[in-house]
Amino acid sequence: MKQNRLGRSKVQVTELGFGGGPLGGLFEPLDDETAAAALEAAWDSGIRYFDTSPHYGIGHSERRIGDLLRSKPRDEWTLSTKVGRLLIPQDPAGRTDEPFQVPATHRRVWDFTRDGVLRSVEDSLARIGVDRIDVLYLHDAEEHFEDALREGVPALAELRAQGVVGAIGAGMYDPGKLTRLVEESDIDVVMLSGRYTLLDHSALDSLLPACADRGISVLAASIFNSGLLATARPSASATFDYAPATPQTLERAHRIADVCEAHGVTLPAVAMAFPLHHPVVAGIVVGMRTEDEVRRNTAAFGTDIPAQLWDDLRGEGLLEERAPAPTSRSDSA
Repeated sequence: MKQNRLGRSKVQVTELGFGGGPLGGLFEPLDDETAAAALEAAWDSGIRYFDTSPHYGIGHSERRIGDLLRSKPRDEWTLSTKVGRLLIPQDPAGRTDEPFQVPATHRRVWDFTRDGVLRSVEDSLARIGVDRIDVLYLHDAEEHFEDALREGVPALAELRAQGVVGAIGAGMYDPGKLTRLVEESDIDVVMLSGRYTLLDHSALDSLLPACADRGISVLAASIFNSGLLATARPSASATFDYAPATPQTLERAHRIADVCEAHGVTLPAVAMAFPLHHPVVAGIVVGMRTEDEVRRNTAAFGTDIPAQLWDDLRGEGLLEERAPAPTSRSDSA
């Protein structure tokens, strides 16, 4: 599987990355055996970039990914995790860690201070069982942005200078705040959630141009917009950004699916291919929880998308003209 370098760092990622959110038992329980089978299937498919976070199942995702990676040669994989929430032990008292279906053995405490970042990294290294992290992100800092920018970013830069991490950045859904981070700090990569997809092109306004100007890479996450683009034909109950899709959004997804079907490809395959046509996008990150999901997603990722499809999406007003993608004219040139 093709690999791309993140910004000016030496870190490389496969164009399809494994998103570890579901391994934390997101929305429904997940046993260790099922998680291990999904991770092994990802490895067998050629995926070598694995993303996780303390937030995902209060450490379950980190532990499970560590169980896989420790059995593989260290120079063959890339690992990212995140900071911003410390996990503080507590008595679960029979409670479940909503929306992650695991016992609530810990509570989360927001902390983007230098000490908080260093403690979070130390805890993550212990849970994962490795001695270094390749990519470290500030996580979900939208409501704590000034603290993250003032204290969190310098802490990440310090860890990068020490060689504890290879590349630094932030994972958020707000393109505006990510743009400011790109413009005001020395980072390598941003992980953008749900804002450069077939249904949402808002990152084209400022974030992607800013990344191009500064030589910063983008990893596109939530490319299915939490489910609406994850199946060949969206159901009436499909979600968009973790809420019920509006009739207008659902109708737009069906129109895109019509074009996909006309070209003999599926909506998920096209959703996976779309972000990678932008020159600053180094890869996509897809959350997966079972071996079957991994095999479906990797098969879709390998689909050859006809250039005419992108022309047709533009012709139907479903793809902005400024969104990079092949054209049938370039194929015939």
